[in-house]
Amino acid sequence: MLEKFGQALKNAVTKIASSIFLDTREMDTICQELKRSMLEADISIEIANSLIEKIKQQAKKDVKGLDKKEQIIKLIHDELTNILGKKQYEVKIDKKAKPYKIMMAGLYGAGKTTTISKLALYYTKRGFKTCVLGLDVHRPAAPEQLEQLAEKIKVQSFIDKSEKNPLTIYEKFKDKIKKFDLCIIDTAGRDALSTDLIDEIKSLKSEIKPEQTFLVIAADIGQAAKQQAKTFNEAGITGVIVTRLDGTAKGGGALASCAETNSHVIFVGTGEKSQDIETFDPSAFVSRLLGMGDLKALIEKASMVMEEKDREKIEANIKEGKFTLIDFCEQIKAMQKMGPLDKVAGMIPGLGNLPMSKKLPEVFNIQEEKMKKWRYAIDSMTQAEREDPDLIDSNRIARISKGSKVSTADIRDLIKQYRLVKEFSSSASQMSGLGTGQIDQKTLQKLAKKFGRKMMF
Repeated sequence: MLEKFGQALKNAVTKIASSIFLDTREMDTICQELKRSMLEADISIEIANSLIEKIKQQAKKDVKGLDKKEQIIKLIHDELTNILGKKQYEVKIDKKAKPYKIMMAGLYGAGKTTTISKLALYYTKRGFKTCVLGLDVHRPAAPEQLEQLAEKIKVQSFIDKSEKNPLTIYEKFKDKIKKFDLCIIDTAGRDALSTDLIDEIKSLKSEIKPEQTFLVIAADIGQAAKQQAKTFNEAGITGVIVTRLDGTAKGGGALASCAETNSHVIFVGTGEKSQDIETFDPSAFVSRLLGMGDLKALIEKASMVMEEKDREKIEANIKEGKFTLIDFCEQIKAMQKMGPLDKVAGMIPGLGNLPMSKKLPEVFNIQEEKMKKWRYAIDSMTQAEREDPDLIDSNRIARISKGSKVSTADIRDLIKQYRLVKEFSSSASQMSGLGTGQIDQKTLQKLAKKFGRKMMF
């Protein structure tokens, strides 16, 4: 996300941290590079100038040694966090509402219907019985698209392909959606902002009375998001979802523009897959841009790609001390679904700032190939060996190597990594919130401190 901007931030922080003396000339160079990267990310020049001025003022203060560097880095982190939204806004679904209703709004092309399916999967993975309701009666094939996306993620959809009155459709399915904890409602968009669109949203809100109304905005519109957010706020928008944040340089402008209008960004879309959606925490987001990682997003992403029944089975095995190579293999499969491992690495504190970071894509491509070999090796083991790898001695390693065409070194590495993940999982399972992705900062720091140096892929 915002890869070029993030790299510029990491470079700035590295220069500040590694400088023996932070003189005016060096700070001017760092600030110029930082300002240029902010403008390239489509953050307004007023906001960029304000941040640069604060950094320069902090650099002039009479603070000796490392304290000054730390204060400047903290200032960059805190100010960027303020620019992108100050704090995280969480949506707590009340199951007693039956159903809790989230209505979605937005212009054509923003990815509203696709985002609905992502959001439905997100909440389904967290134990909410979820359905989707199609009230977009303007865009051709909108009901069919919603139906197909819902089927793909195994979520119930309610649509009417012939009816052209959205309120009539709502009344038709009103009783059926009461059986669900959560109903996500698709509404009609337009090619451009119009009074007609805002009036329609207001009318639907008045009748349906949703608990939340989310605006979907594409990140590639940059600062134009400010006008959209401002206009939709008139219709009572309670939150914003920014899509396509992975594929544009203008994402910084979109996020900052929403923050300027007090339109809280709740989720961000980070790719094309159904699981590519994350809650938006400005502080954690900035930490990731700075190369400091975001373990919370990593854990959240992991919970999205593993089937609930598989996750529950593994969690039960961990609690009983029965974490097997089969469970490890399932985690490997889930990890591969999370996307390129160099992107995943950016969420792990410390990896983003390693000297080898520029070589990470090459290193992680090799690792993905190694993970395939591990799966071949596991398939060549007996059931007893998969369940208890301590049974595997040197002779058995040689037999498994011959049967799977995987080197003995790779098999020994597999067993070593299995033991590490088993230890990590055992420690993590004792910490509240890990299974659902709801985990506090103190817990993340404990895990990072204990395993950060060991888990070098």
